[in-house]
Amino acid sequence: MVHKFHFLIIKLKRNFFAILFLCFAFSILLFSKNNLPAVKNGLTLWATSVVPALFPFFVATELLMHTNIVNFLGKILNPFIKPVFNINGKGGFCFIMGLISGYPVGAKIACEFRKNNICSKIECERLLSFTNNSGPLFIVGTVGISMFGNTTIGVLLLVTHILACITVGVIFRYWKYHPKYSRNKYAEFNLSKNKNFISVSNLGEVLGESISNSIHTILVIGGFVVIFSSIISILNSSGIIYNLCKILSPLFNFLHINTTLINPIITGFLEITNGIKIISSLHIKDISTSIIITAFFLGFGGISVLLQVWSIIAKSDLSIKPYIYGKLLHGIIAGTYTFIAINIFPFLNFNL
Repeated sequence: MVHKFHFLIIKLKRNFFAILFLCFAFSILLFSKNNLPAVKNGLTLWATSVVPALFPFFVATELLMHTNIVNFLGKILNPFIKPVFNINGKGGFCFIMGLISGYPVGAKIACEFRKNNICSKIECERLLSFTNNSGPLFIVGTVGISMFGNTTIGVLLLVTHILACITVGVIFRYWKYHPKYSRNKYAEFNLSKNKNFISVSNLGEVLGESISNSIHTILVIGGFVVIFSSIISILNSSGIIYNLCKILSPLFNFLHINTTLINPIITGFLEITNGIKIISSLHIKDISTSIIITAFFLGFGGISVLLQVWSIIAKSDLSIKPYIYGKLLHGIIAGTYTFIAINIFPFLNFNL
């Protein structure tokens, strides 16, 4: 009997993903009434928010990689980037673009850096840990103004998000740190040896290639948005999230946290936009708690973004571990900074 049970466990492990995907396909059919509108909402979200916000940045970064901007920024930022983050100064380009654009631009640039040997493998993994961030347009515009209806909340979340990003970068300067190998062998690497610079003669070719690569990336992101919209809909329709809320309610009551936050927290772990949207729409007196949880999710990014990044780095030799550790740390630190700011400055306390 024990032998048969052990054999069954091994068989389940081997066929785990097959069973999981069959259940997903069956659930799509079973809960199609609620699933179809969710998929449409996911497509709308992607087309109206993700594409306008990210696609231009993808094209811009692709084009900039064919210029001397990375070398130029490397020389200027090296006195700051090297001692603070223990990364070649050229990593400053990834840091800046990751801050001003949004998920998953930072990860995409880090992979390009590794592909073109602009930074070493360890340096690119350090970049992965802190340069893939929520963009200012999303934090202030979408989250602050559109969802919470308050610009100050958006600015607060942006400031704590950036401070947490820098903090994570400082912590991860010691990722696989070896003093005797601290000197970066790529410090004097010349980008022109590995990347064709853009000129009048190859402008059309470079522009076409940049747009093509950007379209591929934005379509992959769209696929993740739609799939996770479908997954969240299935989890709601099947009652899984409802039962999880009931299981977690005693813990939240013990911690004196409003139990109405359980649903959006579970949703936010899966997909950041839907989770924050639900959090911001809750009518609770303790708005500060909602803001702190939002700060965590903006830093963490959710499972959907994690899988997007994983798909981007899959063809490289970079490890996903520093990204996972970095984003969890980013979320915790951002939430902590937000909590401190709300308690220090009275005008940031929005509780009713």
